[in-house]
Amino acid sequence: MDLFIYVFAALFSVINPLGTIPIFVGLTTEDNSKERARTSLLTAINIFVILTICFFSGRYILQFFGISIESLRIAGGLIIVTSGFALLTGSFSKHKGMNDRVKDDAQQREGISLTPLAIPMLAGPGSISLLIGMYEDYHLTSEKLITILAIFAVCLSTFLMLKSAHLIAKYLGASGINAISRIIGFIVIAIGIEYISTSAMTILGIGFGNN
Repeated sequence: MDLFIYVFAALFSVINPLGTIPIFVGLTTEDNSKERARTSLLTAINIFVILTICFFSGRYILQFFGISIESLRIAGGLIIVTSGFALLTGSFSKHKGMNDRVKDDAQQREGISLTPLAIPMLAGPGSISLLIGMYEDYHLTSEKLITILAIFAVCLSTFLMLKSAHLIAKYLGASGINAISRIIGFIVIAIGIEYISTSAMTILGIGFGNN
């Protein structure tokens, strides 16, 4: 249970579906409730598929490019930290590349569940690097199954939040969403710094050990 809670909390904070609500509302203004529910479901499915594939195939990608897990964690930590700062400063949409040109392109698409919602808004480099690192940390089959369950739970939570996005935006308002996003941003920064510091100490420890 502790592992499930840890993975869920870390992944939910990095993905941050709450920060995507204003964008989802803006992109689905002209859709009815049924169409919004369908988009929310397809987005959650896409996220689950992307994150699960990355979780299991990440180590082989690293081996192919000759990248060490510690280097990946430092790079992922930097991405996670910048995402956290974007949440704190209210520039989350800009950080995810959601400029006017991207929004106009999304409005003309038949579906927005894969892009831009699943990629890059939700299943981005930060969450992918986090899961690749977790795959290297958890060697037992039971631990990997718990991680997959946590991914599923995060995707389910994302689906419910996106499905209720218009209601959440109505009751919380821009100021409420911004306040909660700032709190999540602080947690995300802490997660990123922990990743960087742990990996840096491991690299330095190996270096000192060889001397």
